[in-house]
Amino acid sequence: MSTVLETSLGDFLPLLSTGKVREIYKLPAEQLLFITTDRISAYDIVLSNGIPQKGAILTQLSEFWFRYLSTQIPTLHTHFLSPGIPPQILSTLPPHLQKPSLPRRSMTVKSCRVFPIESIVRGYLSGSAWSSYQKDNTVNGISLPPNLLESSKLETPLWTPSTKAPLGEKDENISPAHAAEIVGTEYCDKIAALSLQIYEIADAYALERGIIIADTKFEFALDESIDPPEVVLVDEVLTPDSSRFWSKESYEAGRSQESYDKQPLRDWLVKTGQKGKNGVEMPEDIVEATTKRYQEAYEKLVGKKWDHAID
Repeated sequence: MSTVLETSLGDFLPLLSTGKVREIYKLPAEQLLFITTDRISAYDIVLSNGIPQKGAILTQLSEFWFRYLSTQIPTLHTHFLSPGIPPQILSTLPPHLQKPSLPRRSMTVKSCRVFPIESIVRGYLSGSAWSSYQKDNTVNGISLPPNLLESSKLETPLWTPSTKAPLGEKDENISPAHAAEIVGTEYCDKIAALSLQIYEIADAYALERGIIIADTKFEFALDESIDPPEVVLVDEVLTPDSSRFWSKESYEAGRSQESYDKQPLRDWLVKTGQKGKNGVEMPEDIVEATTKRYQEAYEKLVGKKWDHAID
């Protein structure tokens, strides 16, 4: 199976930005084309090779969540417009760029002004939250009860925002009060409330399918094309790249959990002493193990087999 590490549409569409994984192109009528590549990063470093079909899996899973959440929260606004590439745009591309694998990893979205914070919801004590808790029983300035264990389920989910750092720099965990200073109290309250509502709906859905959403990261933007401007859900949603998915069956508080994500890659980097190093290429067994995790997450959540026959 081939991997798509870059999309190379710059000669045909204006390229607005290139992130660790996603490339964003400008479309007419205040629309954007989001294309998710098969690049993969760990510890803030992009690996030399990628994970086959990863971009398509992330895109298809985000599309699923955009549609599902809109049925559960009728008042929810999102930037999602349609899957794939608009036909009038696709037809102008050269034949080698019209193969099915490109539309499957693409979505057309509305252009909106993104808020400069990451909106993180934590239902369990893990990752940087666990590290913070061990120091002073707090997470993002929020006090928690003593004697909690690693991976403990929190009494109520926490909204724990962070800064949105430029590419190559690390996000910084901040308090909700600091987030309000950045985006304003009104928008901060709306973002926090929506994030917690979405998390609780998604976590209940996932639990029925054998997955615990331990924590997840959302991004929101302001749609200024409507009056009054509205907060909208944007970017990728509830994917293995933006969330910590655990197996409900094997979950046990008091230890770290296996995740449906890039955990095999992280473990290999640490074991081989290559954590944080540039120019690292994954061996085939790590590629296969990581691919399997992404496919399993998709299949459990969406409820159907991942079809890679045309990718």
